[in-house]
Amino acid sequence: MSRIAYERAVKRQIIYRGKRLSGIGKALVYALLSILVVTQLYPLLWLLLYSLKTNEEILSGSFFSLPASPQWNNFTDAIQSGSYLKYLSNSVFVTTITMLSVLLLASLVSFAISRFRWRYGQAVMLVFLIGLMIPLQATLLPLMLIFKNMGILNTHLSIILPYIAFQMPISVFILSSFMKSIPHEIEESAIMDGASALGIFSNITIPVSLPPMMTVCILTFISIWNEYILAATFISSQGLKTLPFGVYTFVSQFNVNYGAIGAYLVLGALPVIMIYFLLADKITKGMVAGAVKG
Repeated sequence: MSRIAYERAVKRQIIYRGKRLSGIGKALVYALLSILVVTQLYPLLWLLLYSLKTNEEILSGSFFSLPASPQWNNFTDAIQSGSYLKYLSNSVFVTTITMLSVLLLASLVSFAISRFRWRYGQAVMLVFLIGLMIPLQATLLPLMLIFKNMGILNTHLSIILPYIAFQMPISVFILSSFMKSIPHEIEESAIMDGASALGIFSNITIPVSLPPMMTVCILTFISIWNEYILAATFISSQGLKTLPFGVYTFVSQFNVNYGAIGAYLVLGALPVIMIYFLLADKITKGMVAGAVKG
């Protein structure tokens, strides 16, 4: 065998082995993803089946069986007896106000940190990063005393303010990381044309930063929609309670309507699931948007 033929044979062998290893790697990746899909979708499917069963079927221990006769009336009970629409409107109001406030405040802070050169910029960023490490439970008693003295306890404002505060650190981190990657030449050209800092922020920075802002919006929605601890601590009026509290409507001293609870949980999770699946790509794009620079 000539030297050239030998080298060609070696190259073919290397390419064959590379393709074989690549095929094994792909098979392992697909297997892992399949397991993740099953583990993520199975609880949702189980909850749906749970919501269509009678109390007898649920208490019999048949957790994995199909309902003998789907109990669609569980959803009717969840909407009517569980005051679903009332609690839903409260959750929509609180979540919307929180998202808009977080977007406005986080974008302004991120713009100041990432685009301005000032002495305390890094210190301010450090304060927000420290905020990521503060546990929510450690703030309940101090906040209760503060809100009681302010006279806003048992109002929507008493949960909106903490929601904004706890969402600000991650929001500032995401937005500032992206804004640092925006070329300064764009702002310099705008300044030469007579644009002010506010004009640059509203006409250049905000339009360019829409992907990470969408990510902040979605993450805030998911975090606030089913939040329970703060709402249970600061809200006592039935007319102000948010969606998670509707479950207790079906729990009494002598009886529990498990099927209606399952239906209520399905209805409560449905908006989050729909928004996430519709906008999942926005989260990914926004999270990696500023990864190249900054």
